[in-house]
Amino acid sequence: MTQDIRRGDLDDPRIVALLRHHYDMCHAVTPKCSAHVFTLEQLAAPEIDFWAAWDGETLLGVGAMKPLDPAHGEVKSMHTAEAARRRGVGGAILRHIMATSQARGIARLSLETGSFAYFVPAVALYRAHGFTDCPPFGDYRPDPNSLFLTRAL
Repeated sequence: MTQDIRRGDLDDPRIVALLRHHYDMCHAVTPKCSAHVFTLEQLAAPEIDFWAAWDGETLLGVGAMKPLDPAHGEVKSMHTAEAARRRGVGGAILRHIMATSQARGIARLSLETGSFAYFVPAVALYRAHGFTDCPPFGDYRPDPNSLFLTRAL
């Protein structure tokens, strides 16, 4: 599977559909007030780095980085299309986010994800890429439904 990772176009209906699916799934499986998934409007903010992975015209997945301060960023909106799962797409997007964030001067990436069964594959991906547990960061507060991870770049 060829992976071309480039800036995501939030006007592309394929990207919009995948992000809506991601948003809806996060809200469906996460208790109210514990879902921290970004909306399309939040992803469109100029400071957000948003990426999409493609195989030709087929959208494989998406991911983003939100700067928290000049040296600390947050991984957001990681989602791999169902048909592309377990093929290395998530890892490729995460490595791309790590490399582009480091080139931007970010020294640390952190993330919040769910703490229950639906999110086990995501947690395994992040841990495989060196992310370790950390306390809540930014505007997050302790939440038994959330797991917080971080990694120096």
